[in-house]
Amino acid sequence: MVKLQGERIYLAALERHDCKKLYADFEYEFDKPTERLYIGHSVEGSDNWFDDIQKVQGKQHVRLGIFLNDGTVIGDVALQDIDEWNRSCSIGIGIAKIKNRRSGYGKEAISLIIDYGFFNIGLERIVAKTLEPNIASQKSFERLGFTLEGTERQAIYFSGKRYNRLNYGLLAEEWSKFKNEK
Repeated sequence: MVKLQGERIYLAALERHDCKKLYADFEYEFDKPTERLYIGHSVEGSDNWFDDIQKVQGKQHVRLGIFLNDGTVIGDVALQDIDEWNRSCSIGIGIAKIKNRRSGYGKEAISLIIDYGFFNIGLERIVAKTLEPNIASQKSFERLGFTLEGTERQAIYFSGKRYNRLNYGLLAEEWSKFKNEK
């Protein structure tokens, strides 16, 4: 089993009970839209999510749970849509409870999985997307060396409003340089 150890968290495989806990704990911040809101998804629906993860794990995606060092699952992070030919993918992250967001856990999780992607899988490019109102994600990506590459104007419609989607990119050589300068 893969376990990527950080200072305050570690990343490891999600088990079915972890997915149930993340579903049960998830809190949405309506004033800071990040993704689609799935009203009516039950905790039992997390079984389908776990099954979906298992079908593509290690092939199209590498999705790991974010765990506090005491073993409490607080979120998930993933290298998604892995393109072996072009050695690239996108990154996604979710932290279930509001109290655990903007605390540095996400940045630490992203850093760990970026290391894994570049140094273990051999990726050469990782992209990240976020909505313009999500300032915390933007700052986190920028602090990790991502470069803003473009804006998809009014790309997302949510709750009666249109939002710009910001696209960030990070190359393996940029990450190596960033890590050496720390």
